Amino acid sequence: MTSLSTHVLDTAGGVPAQGMTITLLHDDRVLFSGVTNEDGRCPGLKDIAVGAGAYVLRFNVATYFRGRGHDLPEPPFLDVVQIDFGMTKTGHYHVPLLVSPFGYSTYRGS
Repeated sequence: MTSLSTHVLDTAGGVPAQGMTITLLHDDRVLFSGVTNEDGRCPGLKDIAVGAGAYVLRFNVATYFRGRGHDLPEPPFLDVVQIDFGMTKTGHYHVPLLVSPFGYSTYRGS
């Protein structure tokens, strides 16, 4: 079996991104939608059955930053960050997001 997790860090504030909406899709079908907790994680994501294949994680970053009082332009530079990634084997996949209103990075974590 394969499991998936994510962790979102607000690099502009230096804090976990609490309250960000995240959606997981596979074959254009929503498998999970949730909101990050006080640690910037979505614990319910690990309960979703996933296997080898192509997936998409969508992070609603503009809504999150506006909710924290950031004055973003319209349209915002980053609205929804979408990470398209593949899983090829069983095990655990961790896809963290480090994000600010004007940039982001991701990697395959452990």
